[in-house]
Amino acid sequence: MPTHSSHAIPPSEITPRALFERRREFLRLSTGAALAGLLPSAQAKLAPGRPSAYSTTDSPTPLRHVTSYNNYYEFGTDKEDPARTAHALRVRPWTLVIEGLVKQPKTLGIEDILKLAPLEERIYRLRCVEGWSMVIPWLGFPVASLLKLVEPLGSAKYVEFITAVQPETMPGVRSRVLDWPYVEGLRMDEAMHPLAIIAVGLYGDVLPNQNGAPLRLVVPWKYGFKSGKSIVRIRLTDTEPRTSWMKSAPREYGFYSNVNPEVDHPRWSQATERRIGEFAKRKTLMFNGYTEQVGQLYTGMDLRKQF
Repeated sequence: MPTHSSHAIPPSEITPRALFERRREFLRLSTGAALAGLLPSAQAKLAPGRPSAYSTTDSPTPLRHVTSYNNYYEFGTDKEDPARTAHALRVRPWTLVIEGLVKQPKTLGIEDILKLAPLEERIYRLRCVEGWSMVIPWLGFPVASLLKLVEPLGSAKYVEFITAVQPETMPGVRSRVLDWPYVEGLRMDEAMHPLAIIAVGLYGDVLPNQNGAPLRLVVPWKYGFKSGKSIVRIRLTDTEPRTSWMKSAPREYGFYSNVNPEVDHPRWSQATERRIGEFAKRKTLMFNGYTEQVGQLYTGMDLRKQF
């Protein structure tokens, strides 16, 4: 199966029409507060995303699964918790600080961010370290668009992503399941790769709270936990960030976290996965099927040790 399409595929040809028409379900799941708070428009609609040549030809996972089966520990550790509790997340006003080893540090409002680059629809595979996967039509733009804005210094080697902490709206941060705020990181060349995006929507609409509104990272060749949700700060550094899951369980979660079926999790195999909505398991693909695009980033590395 090809990892990407060289021709633009209209969303209407890859997504059942009924899903686009199920507005009431989407509004219920994403909440009116999230939609009304993200953009100044009363309708709070995003500009249509142009189809991308980076999209997979895999069939997208139904919207109802994408918005109801989530890992977002700030809102609870059960997969159904975020859809029940994330409606309380405050998404406006929202600012993003970009700082560190840059020439032009910035503090941007959500409206400024949405003007940075045209939105694209990127249909990406998402593979969870727990063994399940989805295919999601994201709306977003390359991380590189943000980083070029602040002019990284030559000494910047890594990018750290820091997510929101709202104790009054996020019941999970009152627990000690992780050291808050949630922190993730990429090497600079990973962050600048055109596959790495900042998502602001999915399925043609505003990103639901439980999926990481209003800004989340999406890195399709890595396990899903690398894609930090509700980002408030991006910091460029010369040292490898100590990410949340590395701090919590360093034996189980490395910095790179590339999808690699040959490296098992200490407690289970990564050789197969189950796509949500399907019964049978399927073989897990190296780099989640994006080897052609990103494999060269790891030339000469021992991917069993640098996992």
